Amino acid sequence: MAKPTIALALGSGAARGWSHIGVIDVLTEAGIVPYIVCGTSMGALVGSVYASGRLDALRDWAMGADWRAVAAMVDLNVTAGGLVDGANIVKWLSDLGLAGRIEDLKVPFTAVATDISSGREIWLQSGPLAPAIRASIGMPGVFSPTRIDGRWLADGGLVNPVPVSPCRAMGADYIIAVNLNDDLLGRPVLAEPPPVPVQLPKPESLMDLIRSIPASVQARMSALHFFGANNQTPSYFDVLTNSIDIMQDHITRSRLAGEPPHAMIMPVVNLIGLMDFHRAAEAIAEGRAAAERALPALDAMLSGRKRR
Repeated sequence: MAKPTIALALGSGAARGWSHIGVIDVLTEAGIVPYIVCGTSMGALVGSVYASGRLDALRDWAMGADWRAVAAMVDLNVTAGGLVDGANIVKWLSDLGLAGRIEDLKVPFTAVATDISSGREIWLQSGPLAPAIRASIGMPGVFSPTRIDGRWLADGGLVNPVPVSPCRAMGADYIIAVNLNDDLLGRPVLAEPPPVPVQLPKPESLMDLIRSIPASVQARMSALHFFGANNQTPSYFDVLTNSIDIMQDHITRSRLAGEPPHAMIMPVVNLIGLMDFHRAAEAIAEGRAAAERALPALDAMLSGRKRR
């Protein structure tokens, strides 16, 4: 019997994407080692690190990261098509060891991005790795787009939140998808009321950090209601994050209905905010738990077939 080629499709989800680390840990510990990895947005980041053999370094960083570590990567630039420019993220990726080229990775890899001019789905399968990952994670309204080969690229979650199709196109026989966009809807639109601004508290998350942008900058944005003048109507960030959740929920359902994987792992991370990058420990733990729940079914489907 021919050996099946196993592929892993890692979905988008911003900070929820830390759970991909826990999923990969459990799968590899169980001997289910992917030969192909495709990722969208945070799935592209974690997938590329795994494909480069540097997952231990990323896990260590994520588990030790608090809001200060996250803040070190935030380079605000409200004139570049987003709030965050992203140059610091590219440097961080290079420091993690992702300074090479996609085609030189230890595992065949594809990052999914979106051409914001044409709306086309772009598969990044060659060229410098760090800019490709920066493009795939470029959440609209937060990160500025990335220019690659004459095209302005943004978050791949706009078109393919769980990238099953590139896995199949790369020759996978068996595709395991990790969907972070299940059960996202139904949460309150309004964020928790901010603390009384008598003495500014230390930020506890990336969203708190962005809300602490200097008053002079906030004043220029006040007409856009970026930070929420009161708790009666949604602020810019409330609308943005909930809108992205709605979009990803609908696109994910549509794409997976037409391109179903052979198996799907769904970590329960709907209570982790898109920008809660400091909550890696609980996201990774839930990724492990979700993968462990799926192992009996995976083993049954793969039993008797030597995994490649």
